Amino acid sequence: MNWGLLTQAERDAAYNNAEAVANSAALTQARNAASHAWRQAHHQHLDIAYGPRPRNRLDLFPAADPSMPCLVFIHGGYWQRNSREDFACLAEGLHAHGWSFAVPGYTLAPEASLTEIVNEIHASLDWLAAHGDTRGIGGPLVVAGWSAGGHLTAMALSHPRVVAGLAISGVFELGPLRDTYLNAKLKLTEDEVAALSPLRLPPVQKPLAIAYGTRELPALIADSRDLHAMRAAAHAPGALVPVGGADHFTVLDALREATGELAHHAKLLA
Repeated sequence: MNWGLLTQAERDAAYNNAEAVANSAALTQARNAASHAWRQAHHQHLDIAYGPRPRNRLDLFPAADPSMPCLVFIHGGYWQRNSREDFACLAEGLHAHGWSFAVPGYTLAPEASLTEIVNEIHASLDWLAAHGDTRGIGGPLVVAGWSAGGHLTAMALSHPRVVAGLAISGVFELGPLRDTYLNAKLKLTEDEVAALSPLRLPPVQKPLAIAYGTRELPALIADSRDLHAMRAAAHAPGALVPVGGADHFTVLDALREATGELAHHAKLLA
């Protein structure tokens, strides 16, 4: 895309996943209902505070063996929508392989800046590192996330207790977002764009698998490919995983299903 030649409507559409997927509302509703059912069936370790703000809460789904790896999944919604409760069903795939699963919430924009959101995710990992074993989670932490959570995954890879990451359908260059409808709530500053764009930062030398659906918006596909290429040039480990036929919403099926492609790649990370 020649960004400078696009109209405002075209720039907005370049990052509007809901408009790009005709049945996105139905897919979201089904995922939310499945997550509600999963939380009802696994309710022993929900709503655990890791910080002072209302959304600073963790849902934990420990494995039978506390030494098994834990996937820490960060939800998406362009840092301004959704909640951790709506993604609990994604635990199903790796839980079937004996993994633990944790879902941190975070304060949404505009109540929190993106800098504050990144810091909150690190605080949730601090809590898991210090207290996870008291809740049956004592194994290595693999951080994963979708959409905005894919970005937050890349930003969390540097945490000392994180051994690897899986970034799904993320945005890794924040500069263009200032020219879209998303910035009304994000209010990105020049300093934040420079400090929080993974494509502008030195690669963390830990495994990071980078995944996207082949039917995603071109801007998101390009960010995933570019981040993988930058990391590969720096000899940073991690696969590029194009999920065939998946759009921005159905790509999560590959993690939720025990035999899914992303569940398989997650297992290779720990």
